[in-house]
Formats: sequence, structure tokens, C-alpha cells
Amino acid sequence: MMVVFVGMLMPIATTLAEEAGQAVVEEEVGVEAVTFGALIKQGGWAMYPLGLFSVAMFYLIIRNSLLLREKNMLREDLAPQIEELMAKRDVAGLRELCAANDSLITAVLDAGMERISGEHDYDPQHVMEAIEEAGNEQMVIFMKPINFLSIIGGTAPMLGLLGTVSGMIKAFSIIAQGGMGDPGKLAGSIGEALITTATGLLIAIPAMIAYFLFKNNFIKSMSTMGRMVGRYLNIYRYAKVG
Repeated sequence: MMVVFVGMLMPIATTLAEEAGQAVVEEEVGVEAVTFGALIKQGGWAMYPLGLFSVAMFYLIIRNSLLLREKNMLREDLAPQIEELMAKRDVAGLRELCAANDSLITAVLDAGMERISGEHDYDPQHVMEAIEEAGNEQMVIFMKPINFLSIIGGTAPMLGLLGTVSGMIKAFSIIAQGGMGDPGKLAGSIGEALITTATGLLIAIPAMIAYFLFKNNFIKSMSTMGRMVGRYLNIYRYAKVG
């Protein structure tokens, strides 16, 4: 057991010693560390729109995280008040409650109550049509910022690839001009080609992950909302008003 343990530690110790020796050599030679600003500068023109994409991605992730919370969209805290007003068939009071508490479910429910006249004539077909129309409208509104993440996730790699092509064109241009013997002349163009592709992928990967997470959660909330609205309408339908 001791021999096996020592055998497992020997490669790790050798690797650490090599890394430490390399670090000492770099310090003695005076190798400069590559900073974040230097990488952006080396990436060229493509880094500027990619930077805007990254800012937009963080903004949309934060915005959707706050806006698409289930408790904010479904407002289960209003359920007792809604059920009480439904049981009384108080359409005016229910619409006032929906107007004072803007959310996904109150907007959809208010559209259904709008189809009920002041005499409380209840036509289930007309009410459900209004609810479906309002639900589709709300889906478009809530899905728009989610779809923006998909656009960023699909466009960022393409923009990074365009920066890569631009850098390679510059590199071949330098080679054609006889700069093959000077690696320093090629470093900038090759760096631009590599950095832009990596940056585009670093932006696209979290954007696409966030897109699918937000989309799936929103679809789940829409399904839950349909069940809740159906329960509210059943309370109204079978309510007994003296």
C-alpha cells in the first residue's frame, strides 16, 4: 500500500516541480503576463460588438430571472381574494383587483371577465376564447426577452468566426508581403483569429443555456396558469348568488 501511495504521489510532485521551475524561469527572463485589456485589443474590431453582446446577455439573464419568477407571474397570494370574488360573481371587483395587480394571470383573467356583461351573462365559449387570445398575447410579450438570448447565442459564434476570418486574412497578407521570417508580425493577426472565436463561444454557451432554462420554466408556468384559471372559472360557474 505504501509503495502504491508513493507511486501515485511521484507524478504529481514531478508536475508541481516542473511548473514551479517554469515560473521561476519566466520571472528571470521577464516574460510579461497577458492582461485582459491586451486580449481585447488583440482581438480587433470584432471584440467591440461581442462586448455589446456580453453586456446584453447579462442584462437579459438578470431581467428574466426577476421577471419570470413563478410567484410574480401566477400571484398565488391573490388566490383567496380571486376565489372570494368569483364566488360572489363580482366581476367589477375582480377586474379592479386584476388592474391593481399586473401579472400574467391577472391579465389573462381580466380578459375573460371582460366578456361577461354587467348582468353576469356567462358564455363559457366566449370567455375561453378571450382567455386564449390574452394568453397568446402574454406569451409573445414574455417570450420576446427570452428569444433575444437565443439570438445572441446564435449570432455571437458567427461574429467570432467572422473575426477569425478577418485575422487569418491579415496573417496571409503579411506572409504574402514577406513577413514569414518575423513571427512578431504574424502574432497580432493570429491572436485576433483565435481570441474572437473563443470570445464568441464564451458568450454563446451561457446564453443558450439560459435560453432553454427560461423557456422551459415559462412553459411550465403557462401550463400551471391554465389550470388555475380553469379552477377560478369553475368557481364562478357554479357559484350560487342569492
